[in-house]
Amino acid sequence: MGILRLELKRILHSKRTWILLALSLLFSALLAYLPTTYCYSNGTDEAGNEISLTGLASIAYEKEQQADASGIVTPERVREAVESYQACLISYGVTESYDLPEGVYEREILPIAPLLHGVKEAFADPNTGMAPTLMEIDPEKINDYYSVCEARLRSLMAMEQPDSQAAQHKAVEMYRQIEKPFEVYPGMSSTIMDYQNIMGFLVLLFCVMLAAPVFSADYQSGADDILRCTKHGRTSLGVAKLLAALLIAGLTFILCAAVFILLADSLFGWECIKTSIQMMYSIVTLADMDIGQLQVLFAVAGLLSVLASVSFTLFLSSKCKSTVSSLAASLVFCIAPVVICMTVPGVLSTWLCSILPASGTSIQASILYAMTDFQFLNVGSLAVWTPYAMIGACVIEIPLFSFLTVRSYCKHTVN
Repeated sequence: MGILRLELKRILHSKRTWILLALSLLFSALLAYLPTTYCYSNGTDEAGNEISLTGLASIAYEKEQQADASGIVTPERVREAVESYQACLISYGVTESYDLPEGVYEREILPIAPLLHGVKEAFADPNTGMAPTLMEIDPEKINDYYSVCEARLRSLMAMEQPDSQAAQHKAVEMYRQIEKPFEVYPGMSSTIMDYQNIMGFLVLLFCVMLAAPVFSADYQSGADDILRCTKHGRTSLGVAKLLAALLIAGLTFILCAAVFILLADSLFGWECIKTSIQMMYSIVTLADMDIGQLQVLFAVAGLLSVLASVSFTLFLSSKCKSTVSSLAASLVFCIAPVVICMTVPGVLSTWLCSILPASGTSIQASILYAMTDFQFLNVGSLAVWTPYAMIGACVIEIPLFSFLTVRSYCKHTVN
């Protein structure tokens, strides 16, 4: 414990550490606020004049307008919303909502818009995946809304995983276990989750930058030549350095995630987090949780990804003889999932992004996006949903790379 305490003091004594920690907190708060600046809506004041609202005012206005849509998404409420939508467009002689006269959408369609989410997707053509317009949907068929959603999932999985009956069967079973009917509480969009993902990626980069020089800096300066000759200069010191870096990285991510979630939910409204993720993403999303649970799950999964990435970074640091090489190698592996998503085709990309430590908080291949996708890893007759694979990989990689780091440090040869 004494060596660990001294190693913590050594890392925290660095000005670079405090700069990176401050930047992490600053960006967490900033990214929680930024989605509010993109909110925009048109309204009508008490005098009947058209006004434009932005930011928090826009959020408050839309929540007020859509208050009656809040609650349980029963098939009856969805059918009534579709009927109201169709009646509105027919009365104005148009076929699309964007052709309505100015102000009509805000008065008649906006209040029911949350209940219309996913309806077109649910009634998509099972062969082509093309969604109909709301005017083409027979309201009477919405009485079996959740059965239609399950049928849509079957056709979707047949297109997404045509060669894996196991994946198709697993997806249907997962969807059947989801609590229905769904719930919706307007005010928050999926943008807030995108920004939480960006926050996780930035904190990951900062933590990797903190961990990269832990071993290589002592190699480069020659301090390790002296430390290695002391009583506790090998295994004990290696473990202390490892635990200190992991502890600082873990606490940093937890603090930043807490700041982001608390600030974002306070700005958009705590009632919004009770919305089923199917009412924010695809109506056939496989996860059985609401937005609040998704935020927490991503925070936990992001923490595991950060710890796995830091463990891998420490392993590289124990191998590299200079801070520049260890930092460069670590950053390459941090952005590798982004490059893989853009360049590597199909199944190979899915596999690589499921096992790389940094994938959990990557910009394009994160656990967040895996949770709202329909990708499975197929091994013979076994199908594993990619979020499970990503979390499982991180759980394995943390102790694996930690062990390899200490082993590599103990076997390091002094030149």
